[in-house]
Amino acid sequence: MLMLRNEISPLLINTSRVHQLAACLISHSQQSKTICVSSRPDSLEKLQRLFPAATIVPEKRLEQLVEQALDMQRESCLFHNTLDSELSLYTDHQCARSQIPSETVQILQAHNDEVWYLQFSHNGKYLASASNDQSAIIWEVRDNSQLCIKRKLIGHQKTVCFVSWSPDDSQLLTCGLEEVVRRWDVQSGKCLNIYGKHDLGLVSCGWFPDGKRLFSGVTDKSICTWDLDGREVVCWKGQRTLRTSDIAITKNGKRIISIFRDTSILVHDKEVKVDRLIEEDEVIISFSLSDDNKFLLVNLINQDIHLWSLEGDFKVVSKYKGHKRTRFLIRSCFDGVEQGFIASGSEDSQVYIWHRGTGELLLALPGHSGTVNCVSWNLCNPRMMASASDDRTIRVWGLGRR
Repeated sequence: MLMLRNEISPLLINTSRVHQLAACLISHSQQSKTICVSSRPDSLEKLQRLFPAATIVPEKRLEQLVEQALDMQRESCLFHNTLDSELSLYTDHQCARSQIPSETVQILQAHNDEVWYLQFSHNGKYLASASNDQSAIIWEVRDNSQLCIKRKLIGHQKTVCFVSWSPDDSQLLTCGLEEVVRRWDVQSGKCLNIYGKHDLGLVSCGWFPDGKRLFSGVTDKSICTWDLDGREVVCWKGQRTLRTSDIAITKNGKRIISIFRDTSILVHDKEVKVDRLIEEDEVIISFSLSDDNKFLLVNLINQDIHLWSLEGDFKVVSKYKGHKRTRFLIRSCFDGVEQGFIASGSEDSQVYIWHRGTGELLLALPGHSGTVNCVSWNLCNPRMMASASDDRTIRVWGLGRR
């Protein structure tokens, strides 16, 4: 109104129209609404577009400034591992190192041989582990954050090298090394079906997002899919994967990702039937797909870990160094609130944790007495992590003492 009265009116340009505009801004009467082309909020919004930002505060500007302040607090916090509900504008936010799960709170010793792989369920209520003792174990996470055995899964004739939770966490796939894939009911521990190919072995396994189909890498370097009843749906022939490799599928089911050659990863788009490659200079050991499907974490033979962006042109956006790998298959994972950390096993018996954004090594956690093969972070409890080792144990990590 001040602008209309003091700056626009003195110009004596279209005076009647200026009066109509003033009426729209100050009156809610039916007469004003009839005169005006639009309502008061619409008029104000149109006016805001006409004036430069220096003369008027944009709509929702305060909300944007608050969000920027919170973003800055998160980015400047090296150990940030708290939920947004715990952030405040009244004080500067800074997480202590103790917010990272860095203390052994439980040691699980039910396997009789090396533990090769483990993975928390999507709902955070279970942990599945796979071992060289030809078994897999489903552990239940109790309310006090202690883990206990729910089911021990027996049936494989070779090392169990991989496990995969169904989208609703009601079933579990286990893969025997160059053997078969078994599908289990989590509650009863019953084997529901066995999947394999005559004279060929399977080397990995996973679910399609609908939970109605599963896929596996095969020793002939193909990728095969089955329905739950065991009928083969499709098999991508040719060199689609290595004899031993990771395979992942995005949540929308459109992309299948697999280790294609020693130094490259194949990203196959099922919809447009286009193949794209991620090319590395060193041999690829393993990879892990981020929860938002936008990034791929790649472990290399030279002891480097590369973070690749899968949006637009594929590119390395961060690198992580420090862990040890000379002989064995070591796996890494995304960790913490909004997956803000990277964690990895290591042949020096330690668990390594880096800041995802800066690449800075934050912690090296001792405790195991053998190679740490795999690490998994609880998606529903960012302050719980588990590690699997050749020392036949699983260590559950929680918050350190403050």
